[in-house]
Amino acid sequence: MIDTNTSPIIVRDALLQDAPCIGVVGMQVFLDTYATEGIRASIAREVLEAFSPATIANLMARPDTSIIVAEVNHHLIGFAQVAMRTAHELISTPDAAELQRLYVQERFTGRGIGHRLLQETERYARLGGASLLWATVWIGNDRALGFYPRQGYVQMGSPSYSFQDETHENRLFGKVL
Repeated sequence: MIDTNTSPIIVRDALLQDAPCIGVVGMQVFLDTYATEGIRASIAREVLEAFSPATIANLMARPDTSIIVAEVNHHLIGFAQVAMRTAHELISTPDAAELQRLYVQERFTGRGIGHRLLQETERYARLGGASLLWATVWIGNDRALGFYPRQGYVQMGSPSYSFQDETHENRLFGKVL
């Protein structure tokens, strides 16, 4: 077995052939984060829709969206998804970009991978003309609620997020680039 603790972590732009692996990592991290009381129908529907290989491939085909992956020994361990020119009612900046997902497999957390993926999304957003990068975080995700302020993000509000006819409280974080 290869020691993933000493193997180099590669961060790169996603390729179309990464779509199935991105989808599975997305499902795994989503379930670890949001299905804290088990699986119910709304969570099952959301994860199957949001992380299908076709959905991921469609996201990758969008000119305003970029997905960056982290891998070790050619195994995908995390990814970040950023969309350019996104608006939010709590943000007045017209040239903002949204960090839509920053997912790292649990086994690889605490090793700086999230930080590296975030740096790449910030770079992508700056190159795309964004002056602000923002993200929403579920209030039950303590790790992420602590992560973004350590990376220089400030809380900008408390919006709600709805999926599958459920509404969940979030925190909106932003960082001037």
